[in-house]
Amino acid sequence: MQNFGSCRYTVIIKTSCSSPRYTRDQISLSFGDGYRNQVYAPRLDDPGSRAFEQCSSDTYEINGPCVRQICYVYVHRSGPDGWIPESVKIFSHNSKAVTFTFNTHVPESIWFGHNYCNTI
Repeated sequence: MQNFGSCRYTVIIKTSCSSPRYTRDQISLSFGDGYRNQVYAPRLDDPGSRAFEQCSSDTYEINGPCVRQICYVYVHRSGPDGWIPESVKIFSHNSKAVTFTFNTHVPESIWFGHNYCNTI
């Protein structure tokens, strides 16, 4: 749904089976295109919702500015548990779905991810 420069994105975050069984980590997400258009989703975590459990997928509907072809994603993790994402898949009305594979530890308190903007 697009409305005055605002778009809706569906984001599926798959947690690795190597991740801790559950996490208390605080998880935020940022993604965008090569034209400085960025979507920021703070604090996706919710311990009461059983989000980001080992071997699970969590789906989020995120509203933000419209971007062209999504070419980067960064994850921010803060907390004691060492949550490990397997992948982040982003669906947008304006561009094709894109999947970013992680399968590695996300360092504590830094933005960590992939930027393929110069390769598309």
